[in-house]
Amino acid sequence: MKNKKPVHRSSKPGERKIPRTSPKNHAEPVQATMPDKTGDSEPEPGERIQKVLARGGVGSRREIERWMEEGRVKINGANATPGVRLKAGDFLQINDRVVHWEKFTGQATRVLLYHKPTGEIVTRRDPQGRPIVFSRLPELAAGRWIAVGRLDINTSGLLLLTNNGELANRLMHPSTQVEREYAVRILGHVSDATLEKLKQGVELEDGKARFDDIRFSGGEGANKWYYVTVSEGRNRLVRRLWESQEVVVSRLMRVRYGPVVLPEHLRTNAHYELSDKELDLLFEFAGMAKEKHEPPVNKTSLSGNKSPDARKR
Repeated sequence: MKNKKPVHRSSKPGERKIPRTSPKNHAEPVQATMPDKTGDSEPEPGERIQKVLARGGVGSRREIERWMEEGRVKINGANATPGVRLKAGDFLQINDRVVHWEKFTGQATRVLLYHKPTGEIVTRRDPQGRPIVFSRLPELAAGRWIAVGRLDINTSGLLLLTNNGELANRLMHPSTQVEREYAVRILGHVSDATLEKLKQGVELEDGKARFDDIRFSGGEGANKWYYVTVSEGRNRLVRRLWESQEVVVSRLMRVRYGPVVLPEHLRTNAHYELSDKELDLLFEFAGMAKEKHEPPVNKTSLSGNKSPDARKR
């Protein structure tokens, strides 16, 4: 289900506020990754292996199930199957390497909003030595940061990162159709007929695609700003849609992912961590059960400066 709630706009692209989510805005649950259901009988001890490893960011549930089918996952020396549950004391291996899975069972979910600049890439290692997003993030005691979607090297703006693999999978899964909104600066005039065509859909090399919405935002001279939304995460989709109509994109910035909007005062290369209350709203949006939280702490921007308060209107 798409998020149809209007988003606050300011006069300048990217200067936006984070709206709260509400129950009517949350996406349809991803059936393939719903939590295990139990009947009236006594539940089995432990958690299913794919659920534990997905939470720790080792891989998605489907990936882990495929690894099990390929014989790459072992528990106590025997090949694991998708129905197997991990219990205290179990010895787990993936590709014959020991996995200390116990640390994934108790870790709290964390979500960062990172303002990515152009020139950085969303990867863990780069042979060319270019700046990478993950080098700017805090270290985790367990698991790893997982990017919710990607931004190419020439695209700036909002990037969500979490240590919860299941949450990341829910937010990226094609069946949820989570809206991504971008501020786009283009060169030259675009006719109404072209804009209508982009909303109706055009054929690209990997199938038909369209903008769910296009809104003119102003501009002077040859440069014009538009806000556009898409509900797919295909590679370079926004650029390719404009380029299919021979429109030149001179700047592209993601300003919203689902219910989360780029904070107006979050500078490039800085990040902000969602509060417990904001996490609850994001879990609700993703169709997941809320987590129990530790006593509240004063969360600030992990870059060392006071972070923007995402709850201000």
